[in-house]
This record gives sequence, structure tokens and C-alpha cells, in this order.
Amino acid sequence: MASMMKAAVFVEKGRIVLEDKKIPDVGPNDALMRVTTTTICGTDIHILKGEYPVERGLTIGHEPVGVIEKLGTAVKGFREGQRVIAGAITPSGWSNACLCGFCSQDGAGTPHGWKAIGGWKFGNTIDGCQAEYVLVPDAMANLAPIPDDLTDEEVLMCPDIMSTGFVGAENGNIRIGDTVAVFAQGPIGLCATAGAKLMGASRIIAVDTVPARLEMARRMGADEVVDFKASNDVVGTIMEMTDGRGCDVAIEALGLQATFEWALRSIRPGGTLSSLGVYSSDLKIPLDAFAAGLGEKTIRSALCPGGKERMRRMMDVVRARRVDFSALVTHRFGLDQIEEAYELFANQRDGVLKVAIST
Repeated sequence: MASMMKAAVFVEKGRIVLEDKKIPDVGPNDALMRVTTTTICGTDIHILKGEYPVERGLTIGHEPVGVIEKLGTAVKGFREGQRVIAGAITPSGWSNACLCGFCSQDGAGTPHGWKAIGGWKFGNTIDGCQAEYVLVPDAMANLAPIPDDLTDEEVLMCPDIMSTGFVGAENGNIRIGDTVAVFAQGPIGLCATAGAKLMGASRIIAVDTVPARLEMARRMGADEVVDFKASNDVVGTIMEMTDGRGCDVAIEALGLQATFEWALRSIRPGGTLSSLGVYSSDLKIPLDAFAAGLGEKTIRSALCPGGKERMRRMMDVVRARRVDFSALVTHRFGLDQIEEAYELFANQRDGVLKVAIST
């Protein structure tokens, strides 16, 4: 086995480049995965633009599909050569956050509290998976075997965007008969739309302005679509569509003040705003939209759930053919084309939704 590998590395604001790095050593609880397919996430673009800080020299990426190359001496229940995925969130399984049921917040305690999003390690606090190899920590808690009848691309959405989109629907506590509005139909918003359908929403309103994404939203389960540029008054349009009642649940999947506010204003009294966006500036909650705190509205935020059980559930949804996520992969690149892939994805050219990066 070679000692060096190719990896996409954050160099500085505006630059992620392919470099040679040492293949990581495997500790007792780790697994070395040979990455066969990965992708680029919107969060990676926040890193590229300097909107989310990471250390220089870090390998980026958090959505790995691959094969176990080497197992740590303490890892049981897996075998080398086995096809696996690992979630974007890799909890230890034993921290206070994990034991409280919030594995995504797995992080080191400090005298001032817990570090938020501590469970997101790949491409954040440790080297990620846009590389030929990635080291998976706490492998027994995080590796999930891929069923033989599923391809790499079929499970590529499971580590992050599918799990994230679905938790947006789950956090909304959607009930049968609910009306749900999903703001932004990028990859995560599309998965949230699919999740709302699976949870029993009877009416799903998808909000975006790109015709191809609005059409894809219908394929993912949206009953109606709203082009926010054409309507000029998204909230008014949704209120008219719901006879002035408002939505039971609104899912915000973009991370902007405007979409957050639209979502808050669109829900009925007692409704829920489920926030999935990654925000790069302070949010403001308008007094009237929040009814001065008396409207019994709920705001919930979420980070992608991870761990092997979550990954098993996501792959079971794919395997049951409840939703066809294969259409979300619109472009394919080799790892040696990663810089070209970033340029395309960051600028949202050529109708890109998700890119598959093969090694």
C-alpha cells in the first residue's frame, strides 16, 4: 500500500486544491476507508468562501462512500474489503451529548458549556473525505454496511443531505393532513420535501425560483410550487393558498434572513419553523411575525443526524424505492477534477444539483 494519497485541501479563502498528503495511520478504534465516491456540499462552499472557518491544510468533505481498507485492532463486526458509508456526523457514542440523544452535538465540554456541532468532524475538525482515503473515528459507531443491491450513487445522499433534509421534516413534527412549506429547493430542501411527503403531509408547497428545481420538487413530492420572484409576495401567496390559515410547518433550507422570515411569517399560530440553513450572519426575529413571543410558534434548528443506525435507516428508505434520489446527481467528476467540480458547484452553473466525485 502506498504511503501518500491525493486530497482536496483548504489552502486559503477562495482556494481548495488537490494536493499530496500522507495516508493516515489507523488507531485501535478507527477504520481506514478507501473512498470510491463522494460529493461536494453547500457547507464546503461556505468553507471555500471563508464564511465558515477551518484550519489551512485540512482535507475537505464529509460524505464518504467506500471500502474498508484497514481496521483498527479494537474494531469488531466489520471486515476489510467491505463496502460501507459513514455519516457526515461521526459521534463517539459515549459523550454526554450522545447519551442525551443529540449525537450531532458530540463535542468536548468546557467550563463555558458544550461546543456546538462537535459531532461534525470530517472536513471541519479532522481531515475529510474528498480524498483517496479517509480515517473514520469510532468506527463501530459510524460505519454502516452498504446492501449489495445498492450502487455508490444510490447511497451517496445518505451521509448528509438526505439525513439533513429528513430531520427538517422530523423536527417539524409533521402529522398526517399537515400543510408544509419548504423554502429553497436545493439538494437539502428537495430531501426535506421528500421527507415531508414520507411523514404524511397532505399538502407540500415548494418555494424556489429556478424552474428545474421547482420541477424536481414535484418529483420529490411537492403538490404545489411558488416562484418567489414571480409572486413578489411569497407570504401573501402562501396565505392565499391556505385560505389565510397559514402552514402547519415551514422548513427553511437556505440560510438567509429573507427565507427565515418568510418561513416564520408563513406558519399558523402554534406552528413550527424547522431551520436547516447554515447562517453566516446574525438572524433577526421580527416582533410581529413572532407575535411578541405570544404566538406559540416553535423554532427548531438541526444538524444532520449521523451514526450507523441513522445511515442504516437512510439506506433502507433508498432500498424500499420510496423516493428516487438518483436524479439529484447531475454531474460526475474524477477526484483529479475536483477543482473544476468546485468551480461548477460554487457558481451553480449548468443546472447542477449534486456532483459525484469518483476516485
